[in-house]
Amino acid sequence: MKISNLLKIAFKALTLNKMRAFLTMLGIIIGVASVIAMLAIGEGSKESIKSQISSMGSNMITIRPGAGMQGGVRQDPSTMQSLTMADLASIKKESKYTENTSPLVNSSGQSINGAKNWPTTIYGVAPEYLKVRVLDVKDGIMFTDDDVKSSAKVAVIGQTVVDNLFKDENPIGKTIRFNSIPFKVIGVLGEKGENTFGQDQDDVILAPYTAVQKRILAVTYLQSIVTSSTSEADADKAVAEMTKILRANHKLTDVQEDDFNVFSQQELITMFSSTSEMLTVLLVAIASISLLIGGIGIMNIMYVSVKERTREIGLRMAVGGRGNDILLQFLTEAIIISITGGIIGVALGLGSTLGISFFLGWPVSVTMFSIVISFAVCAVTGIFFGWYPAQKAAALDPITALRYE
Repeated sequence: MKISNLLKIAFKALTLNKMRAFLTMLGIIIGVASVIAMLAIGEGSKESIKSQISSMGSNMITIRPGAGMQGGVRQDPSTMQSLTMADLASIKKESKYTENTSPLVNSSGQSINGAKNWPTTIYGVAPEYLKVRVLDVKDGIMFTDDDVKSSAKVAVIGQTVVDNLFKDENPIGKTIRFNSIPFKVIGVLGEKGENTFGQDQDDVILAPYTAVQKRILAVTYLQSIVTSSTSEADADKAVAEMTKILRANHKLTDVQEDDFNVFSQQELITMFSSTSEMLTVLLVAIASISLLIGGIGIMNIMYVSVKERTREIGLRMAVGGRGNDILLQFLTEAIIISITGGIIGVALGLGSTLGISFFLGWPVSVTMFSIVISFAVCAVTGIFFGWYPAQKAAALDPITALRYE
């Protein structure tokens, strides 16, 4: 039988029972729409996480002291003082895959301007820290290497600190106190907003690390070192290189574990992307249950259709219709139901995705892959669940079918 004739017969049979056909499609429609929406949310979340981590410094590499936790037991406190100025100097001198290296020490406390106060964190850094963290000074200036050498009590503050301590006034040139230590404000950072972990990146005070070490913390060691790899592609090489440099500096033997941790933003991106992908797979698996239910609905309605049209099947066979013609007729109907449901489902899925983005503000990203895979699943669903009822119809005995009431 010609394909055009198969399609005509199939469309005619379906239009005779429009509501039944639509209800049969409903499972497919909901399933496809859910899969597209879930994939869009998952992909959007992954891209958002990558973008937010990259905004913190896509090439940033952080070195922290201590070997961390082993067997649930915290390491000796002395290991938390394993980073020194000598390590910083070695990294700057010997590393080929890094640039813009800065030490980092910090302390939390109260910042005060007259009668106003605000709990925040002061970070002791070098001027290169701005390039590592992709920050900029929108007002005033950044402190210099000379300020670092002289342990100058100067500071560059974030917008959140400005809003809480200097509302309706220019902070440049004013003095704030942090835990009773005065710092002259010489600059204001450009706004960054919250990072992936919900931390306000504008709620900071930057000062020369030497001043924070001497005036606030009274320490000589470094709490961490931040640097940036020459490129994202060189991040792994930079991590391996710095590990080698620090192990040599700390005179660690081959059998001794590192007394420091080195990790890059790329590792964070990979970790969070992996988690996001797992959640996406879980959501898609749940959404796919609707497709399974839709497929069962197709099988059920095709069984009903075969029963209702038994005499028609017998008549077609009596006038020369072959078993394959009958099989293709019912299989075509099943595929049309599935594909039509898929088209409506894709439209609904895209509409839902736009709605989620507009009303909820969630990050979404529709990929061509999700649409293609949805159509492929629809076609497979139609063939798989329509085959058995169609096969039963093709196997009917013409005489028995003609006598069927």
